Amino acid sequence: MSKKLHTYKAVTLKDVAAAADVSVITVSRTLRTPEVVSEKVRERVAEAVRALGYAPNQAARALASATTSTIGVIIPSVSNQVFADVLRGVYEAVEGTPYQVQLGNSRYTARMEEMLLKVFAAQRPAGLIVAGIDQSEAARAILSSLGCPVVQIMDIGPDPIDMMVGFDHREGGRAAARHLIGKGYRRIGFIGARMDPRAQRRLDGYIEVMQEAGLYDEALIHTSPQPSSVTRGSEMFADFLSLVPDADAVFCNNDDMALGALFECQKRRIRVPAQLGIMGYNDLEYSSASVPSLSTVRSPRYEMGRRAIEMIAAANRGERPDPAVIDVGYELKVRQSTDRKSSEGSGGPVQA
Repeated sequence: MSKKLHTYKAVTLKDVAAAADVSVITVSRTLRTPEVVSEKVRERVAEAVRALGYAPNQAARALASATTSTIGVIIPSVSNQVFADVLRGVYEAVEGTPYQVQLGNSRYTARMEEMLLKVFAAQRPAGLIVAGIDQSEAARAILSSLGCPVVQIMDIGPDPIDMMVGFDHREGGRAAARHLIGKGYRRIGFIGARMDPRAQRRLDGYIEVMQEAGLYDEALIHTSPQPSSVTRGSEMFADFLSLVPDADAVFCNNDDMALGALFECQKRRIRVPAQLGIMGYNDLEYSSASVPSLSTVRSPRYEMGRRAIEMIAAANRGERPDPAVIDVGYELKVRQSTDRKSSEGSGGPVQA
């Protein structure tokens, strides 16, 4: 009869965090720089350390103290203009600082994001920026154990890993739908590709407003898991019109899709906004230059990238931002593509 092998397990920071009911990163900060956390948190961590008999591993601590000057940035796409604007804010913010940026592309997959996080964790970064708030459990566990400042960007929510800077996409979707209804449109469709969690929240906001107005119809929603593009927007809008020929407006989950819809309208000689209104999302550079110009919801992408770097730098100085969740808001940009009063066709300028 074989004996059961007994395995010894040292008490870890994670055990202390669970006992103190705080995050691993908070325990790490409390033990390293107690002055940056509240007295109440210090007492809870100290009590957990005493109760568990936790003894810091001095060898691991020596290694852990050798952090690099690298700030890791994980985004889901390097070709999407949205993230190019975020990176512009990131790179401009690190100029003149001791930090360097290392970029990772998760390609919209949880598996790739987890793999990149493991790579960054091994490099002991000075901070990490990650797009979105919908990380997998495995990804959240890695982020919580890094022992460095972490900023989730592009969105906000109630459960930050450490810090957040973003805005409410559900409210952005609600604002777009309310605007179209206010302009007199009633058969308002939603077209979306690459329905990541942020796009899904925009759709949720649209659905809520349409239901509140008594205008909701599931047939008005047309989505695809395929990547978004101008061409896909044109194709999906053509499919949408074949299914809902009486539609009088469409809210697209981003400006690429909206521009594709606009091109398809021009091909079919559908007058925008008189016969059909088009609403985009993000306010990319071409949105104001198209004819007619595109109404859209502006996302402050550059600001999110810049603020994320500033938050990491402040946290590393022991000046962690308060609040740690920053809502940078969004802006409804009303232009010709939805302004019936300013034009009967391609349109003149939007009236103030």
